[in-house]
Formats: sequence, structure tokens, C-alpha cells
Amino acid sequence: MDQSRRQRVFSLSAVAVGATVLGMVLAGGLGLTPHSSAAREGGATAPAPAAAPIVTGLPDFATLADRVTPSVVSVYTEESSKQQDIRRYHQNMDPFEFFFGPNQGNPDGMRPFRRKGAGSGFFISNDGLILTNNHVVEDADKINVRVSDNSDLMTAKVVGRDPATDIALIRVEGKGPFPPGLPLGDSDTLRVGEWVMAVGNPLAMEHTVTVGVVSAKNRTLGLSADRNALAFENFIQTDAAINLGNSGGPLVNVRGEVVGMNTAINAAGQNLGFAVPINAAKAVIPQLKATGKVVRGYLNVVVTNIDQKTQEAFNLPSRDGALVQSVTKGGPGDKAGLKEGDAIVSVAGTPVKETRQLIDRVSATPPGQKLDLDIYRNGKRQTLTVTVGERPGGEGEGSTQSEKADTPVSRLGLEIEDLNARNRRQFDVSKEIEGVVVTDVTDMSPADDAGLRPGDVVLRVNNQDIASGRDFSDAIASVRSGALIKLYVYRAQLDQRRFVILRVP
Repeated sequence: MDQSRRQRVFSLSAVAVGATVLGMVLAGGLGLTPHSSAAREGGATAPAPAAAPIVTGLPDFATLADRVTPSVVSVYTEESSKQQDIRRYHQNMDPFEFFFGPNQGNPDGMRPFRRKGAGSGFFISNDGLILTNNHVVEDADKINVRVSDNSDLMTAKVVGRDPATDIALIRVEGKGPFPPGLPLGDSDTLRVGEWVMAVGNPLAMEHTVTVGVVSAKNRTLGLSADRNALAFENFIQTDAAINLGNSGGPLVNVRGEVVGMNTAINAAGQNLGFAVPINAAKAVIPQLKATGKVVRGYLNVVVTNIDQKTQEAFNLPSRDGALVQSVTKGGPGDKAGLKEGDAIVSVAGTPVKETRQLIDRVSATPPGQKLDLDIYRNGKRQTLTVTVGERPGGEGEGSTQSEKADTPVSRLGLEIEDLNARNRRQFDVSKEIEGVVVTDVTDMSPADDAGLRPGDVVLRVNNQDIASGRDFSDAIASVRSGALIKLYVYRAQLDQRRFVILRVP
């Protein structure tokens, strides 16, 4: 699914509820939704509740709502925008055309107007500190919050933002007193099927409560436009109803502990809501309070989980670890000696079961600090020492050779050509890339099942560099039926290198 299609399907639940233009109200949402345990910081906090007894019937949701809703706020934002600015929220439709017809409302597209938005948030301490989503307050010129249905709006200011996790801290201006902060729970201990309650400001209907269960964990939705931020997507899925305006509100368990922050919905389904795990917020709150931003460590490598075929192809003892798909030249991983095909199985002595454990551990390491990485390379275990870098904010012409049917290449479902000036232009492949380009993929073939597409460039087969179609054919000619082949592939559209593993039919 391409990015524009994905942005139509997934909707950030706090996108503007309305915008005022020349006295006309642009009602409704704009239809776009982008995507570690520590104590609460600063100010007196509510005492942690006693452990709840085992629930034998339905939870007392009314009492739970009484405890939680006083600390939940409605967040209202205003931004001075131009018509072309708003297109980033609805890239395939002019919102003025949708509501008013073509060229109505603001025909020249240049005069600024006031765009209003609504979201949610909740106090984490009684000194006025509020946790919400980054997308609720990003680019806002004015932020107001309402604590209760009958209270006046109060001004708030941004303390810090982290776009990678879609988390922001704001603080209410004024003397208070403010409601107590909600206790922050442990999202790692959440179980699928556990009761949860969502509280927020959907469609500007303040202090709305909905209930449901945890439907799934560790969801990756691909909402972020920043490829570097996709690694941090780790959503809790819930069927507690979430709508536009719920973003930034708490998802709480039956003990009244916040376990997530409501963030996104899938507009194509029913009761498909997603929340940022509260442990992700707890990990960044101290930095947001201290500096207003989050600094993370990174290796500048691309890693993926290890499946059964990968384990077999790389001669690994188990499926534990993270397989290095590509290494950026000159980056921390490259300087430490990491190579594509390495399987990282331990970081700083802690076993790595999957990529998220590696990403979380490295991200939490201050830049400049050294980490020992245990890896498997060519079936042998060894240790590398890497100096963690700082994660940024947010590639000769040959003759054409087309493989024909009944060849090893065609049985994989591929048609290939040597790289030349014509197909380099066609597929936007730079002169520095050496290999053979895929020109066609047969439907339902091994290549199609593995995700290969026209324009992909095969750089290596197993451990052999490929410079021509003849090299490719020779490299796979002796591979027996049923065996696995490792293709190292470059995709120019994404500037991405990765391993593709095929089983020979």
C-alpha cells in the first residue's frame, strides 16, 4: 500500500475538528492520521493505587471514570495557515473544494486563515504538566485547554515534542491548583483481551468515555512520513471506540493506570483504534522536560526479524536476533565492522530476541557511549564494539540480456536485464550501482511472493557479486530444487538495500 493510500485509510484522531474562513466554519476532521518505565517527573503526583483484586465480573467502569476523567483535558489549537499548507493533511483533495466546491472560500489560496483543531491530553503531575500527542500541538500558534466541562479555557505552552513517537509535553499557564496527575502503568505487562477505557474529546464532545479490550500489541502501521521514525512504531490496538479528537487522551486499565495514549484510527474498519504504549512516553518524558527534545543513539543500519528461512539460509542457531539488511557507509555500525548479513544476537550482554529490543536498547544509549554487540557471521559468533552515534531528527553499461522461459531465472519468476543507460533512466538507478535489474515479475511466483518488483537491482546472489545477467544465471544454475537463495537487492525508489530470500521451485 503506497503512502497516500495509507494516509487515506489511517486517520490521526486529533486532526482539526474545524477551520474558520471568512466567517464560514470548515466542520469535521481533515481525514489524516500520521505514528520503558520511569517515575513521573516534577510536581506532586497522585498516590499509586493499591493493586486491584482479581476481577471475576465486569469492572466498575462508573467508578473508574470518576477517578480518571477529572485529570483529562480537552486541547484546542489554532494555527494561521494558507490553503496550500492544509493540503499536507489531505493531499489528494482540496478541502475547500470538498466543503464549498471548486475555487470557493479562498480562491487565491494565498490569504491566511485560522485553522482550528481539537484533541485531548491528561495531567501527569499537579503542577500543570500535560501529556498529549505531538500531532495535536505541532505547528500550533495558540494552545488552550479545558479541564472540566464548566471551566474556562486556559492557555498552555509546549514544553517539548518528539515526532518520532508522536509524544508532546505541554504545561498549563497559571497558578492552579490543577488536578492530580494520572498514575502511569506498565504497558509491557498488558495482555491481549484485557479491559481498557479510553477518555478524551472526540469531535469536541468533551470527557467522553468508551470501553473495550486490548485487541493486539506491537502493531506497526507505517504512518510516519519519516523513514527513520518508522522503527519506533509499536502501537497497542484496542476496540474501545476512538474518534477524531481522542488523540492524546489516556487509555487506562481497570486500576486507573494509564497504559497508552490514544493516537490513531483505521477509518476503513470498525473499532480499530491504536494507542502509543505509555512506556514509550515514560522513556522520553525526562528529556522532553529537560531539553524540549529527545536525543537517541543509533547504529545507522537496517535490521529485520529472523524467520525460519532466514535462519536456515544464514546458518543461524535460532531465530533470536536481528538480521542486518544494510549498513550505511561511514555510520557507527560501519565503523564498528558490521556487515550486511550479520545477525545481532546480544547488545551489552543482553540477549536480543527481535529487532525492537535492539532498537530500544541502542536508542536509549547516549551518543558517544560504547556498546558490545555479539553477532553471528558465516555461522561463527564474534563480538564487535560500536560507538553509538546520534540519530538524526526526523547510488558501466552492459549488453541487454532477457532471460527466457524454462531457465533457472524464469523458474524464480524473474525477467532481468544488464544495467544500461536506458533502464537506469527508466528505473532511476544511479551509475554507482552494479548488478542486474528486474524488468518483470511473474504473478504468484517465488519472486512475487518474496516481494521483488520491476526496478529492483540484484547486487549479489548468496555471497557472489553480480555484474551481469550471465553472472546471475551462473550463480543460481547449480542450486538444487527446494534450496534457499539469498539475493541482496537495491530498490532505487526507497534508496534501500535488503536481503530477499527465495526457495527454488
